[in-house]
Amino acid sequence: MSDGEPTVSPAPAPKDDVRVPEDPPVVEATGIVKRFGPTVALRGARITIRPGETHALVGRNGAGKSTLVSILTGLQAPDEGTVTFDGDPAPRRTDREAWRRRVACVYQKSTIIPTLTVAENLYLNRHDHGRNRLISWQGVRRRAQELLSAWSVDVDPQTPAGDLGVEQRQFVEIARALSFGARFIILDEPTAQLDASAIARLFDRIRDLQRQGVTFLFISHHLQEVYEICDMVTVFRDAQHILTAPVADLPRTELVAAMTGEAAAAGRAERGSTLDPAATAALNVRDLSGDTYGGLTFQVGAGEIVGLAGAAGSGRTEVAETVVGLRAAGAGRVEIAGRRPRPGSVPAALAAGAGFVPQDRHHEGFVPDMSIADNTTLSVPARLGRNGYISTRRRDRLAQGLIENLAIKTPGPNLPVSALSGGNQQKVVMARALADDPRLLVLINPTAGVDVRSKEFLLGKVEEIAATGTGVLIASDELDDLRMCDRILVMFQGRVTTEMARGWHDHDLVAAMEGVDLDA
Repeated sequence: MSDGEPTVSPAPAPKDDVRVPEDPPVVEATGIVKRFGPTVALRGARITIRPGETHALVGRNGAGKSTLVSILTGLQAPDEGTVTFDGDPAPRRTDREAWRRRVACVYQKSTIIPTLTVAENLYLNRHDHGRNRLISWQGVRRRAQELLSAWSVDVDPQTPAGDLGVEQRQFVEIARALSFGARFIILDEPTAQLDASAIARLFDRIRDLQRQGVTFLFISHHLQEVYEICDMVTVFRDAQHILTAPVADLPRTELVAAMTGEAAAAGRAERGSTLDPAATAALNVRDLSGDTYGGLTFQVGAGEIVGLAGAAGSGRTEVAETVVGLRAAGAGRVEIAGRRPRPGSVPAALAAGAGFVPQDRHHEGFVPDMSIADNTTLSVPARLGRNGYISTRRRDRLAQGLIENLAIKTPGPNLPVSALSGGNQQKVVMARALADDPRLLVLINPTAGVDVRSKEFLLGKVEEIAATGTGVLIASDELDDLRMCDRILVMFQGRVTTEMARGWHDHDLVAAMEGVDLDA
């Protein structure tokens, strides 16, 4: 079999030698070619998803995953190739109702309208009508409650959608997809903004829905999740299909090799400490308290990498945002490289020597329609000219240096950031954080939603930065983000409960983040 695909023996025939015909695939795409100008986004790609599976689609950014999803959901038409659902040809692209009955996608960026209630979102443009063709809101709410109850989604249909958490929004989007009749759901990076307990609940719901006849295509950069929840995995690389195999039969080293096109590395070599105890500390936090945390005192030395670990709701993100001025503490003090910036002022924190990579690059990290050059230099206008005037020559020269330093794949600095892959977008956010040579670099979930190679590159860059004497604070619940740290402060319910030195074990760190005492 081609493409390194494993040979699977057919199931034995019944004793009477009469074969039971196999159900057709829920979806099958074969020979898919998609071009965008000179760029070939998919080259003879294929995927087959059987009923009741949770099937993973993995690959580095730019491998063609997003393009395939757009074709499987009818948003794009392939230039060549075919797509079938349950053995029947895909509907015409203009027949949106037919597409909704066959497939739905729950994207990493929610499509729920925050200003509407849950019920209004579920039945948008499908309202019940009473006399005089007026909308029967009572009927809409009743149908919404019946739908949510049928699929065990514990959300009040009258709740404003903007008040829902990420996990609840995802469940509502899945329920909405099921209400159209679709039994094939694509989950695009569903765990990117969830903590460990929320991920466990999501996986439990996926298993429950599988038992009720729902099939999933699961897209994730987190390979441990593929092994935890998925039955089959398909790998794309360089716009084409590489392999499809049962997850249980595919060693992790082989999966990584298929994604990258090379043998998997043995693992990140442990870095030596670059802490300079004689230099002024990059960060001093004393008796810091806010709405979701309290009584925090800690230090990040020059050249030291400190992890601030904790599940969602632990307070780690709020502490990191307070350090860089996105929030103002209720009490306590923050010093950056020996200076005390005005609380709640991002410009003051930047002026004191901070660089910052926020949690959500799409909403906080960059302006999508602006160029790479403008995005990478947004925080350093003083370096681009005088009296409020910007020299485009200086801007492009500084941006080009950052592009080369971060290995951003682009034909030039004037390309809009929206045209980049997720990994390269995150590199742009990192480039802006480094544009003014910070003394302190604060990172919140710095590798969320990026591919394996981009993750390794970004984490390697953080090590390089620390080696120059910059202190680094990483607020994350991703173990891979934290492995390079000299030490880790674990937060639980707004307090630092544990400090761990280099060499910690995964189960100890996860237990501390979840508030579990392994010695009890």
